[in-house]
Amino acid sequence: MTDTELDAVYTRLCKTMTELGEPRATLFLARFALLAIDRLGDAHAAQRLIDSAAEGLAPAATDKALP
Repeated sequence: MTDTELDAVYTRLCKTMTELGEPRATLFLARFALLAIDRLGDAHAAQRLIDSAAEGLAPAATDKALP
């Protein structure tokens, strides 16, 4: 995938979440992730991607402490 294609896909992802609204965005992302994981077809690669996506993000419990 080229950088241009990646940008177009990311833009569509964001636009779709905006159209669905914040209350449905989490469900949409979960469904999208399951479809992508199935298409990927590699459990170990999917687990590495999950770890990479979570890297640097604070657990929800610590978000309350942020100013």
